[in-house]
Amino acid sequence: MNLYLRYFDRETLVYSPDEAIDFLSTIPEIEMSPDLEADIREYADSDVLYPKRYKVRPRVYFIVIKTEAANMSDFKQKKALRSNNNEVRKDAPPLLARLNEEKPGWYEGALDFKRVVLIPSTGKHEYRDTHYVAHCKAYSGQDCYNRIVDYLRTRVDSRSQFPSAKGKNFKFRYLGMWK
Repeated sequence: MNLYLRYFDRETLVYSPDEAIDFLSTIPEIEMSPDLEADIREYADSDVLYPKRYKVRPRVYFIVIKTEAANMSDFKQKKALRSNNNEVRKDAPPLLARLNEEKPGWYEGALDFKRVVLIPSTGKHEYRDTHYVAHCKAYSGQDCYNRIVDYLRTRVDSRSQFPSAKGKNFKFRYLGMWK
């Protein structure tokens, strides 16, 4: 696995943690310490695939990205995308298809939303994360979402914020056909 490093307009693709450390040592703003060297080596050897950023000073970072690209042009053209992630995406049904699939019956919908509540001691309002679960009759996951949100809109402050049905803050499952 190779490493792509970037600090503002300085960037490189290296093939080992030692080369990454050498590149970072050439940048005067980045202070190489034994802890930073050890962390870069640990990141390179780990199974972690997400990019990592390191703080240089407040609001200034350099990034390190693991890649299978053999050279910089392959990395820039995104030719070295990990195939195992693409396989997972092909096997899993798309969320939008599951959400709109017509299947009348009972659904359990769980919604995490920002609810506006009054604080009696100060007389001010604040947003509170609220988890709400309901069982309802619906024709699809989208219908379940719409019914839950319509119900909540009549019972909470109008400034409350509801997430999208397509996001991670709404989950549903089909419980079975109604009688």
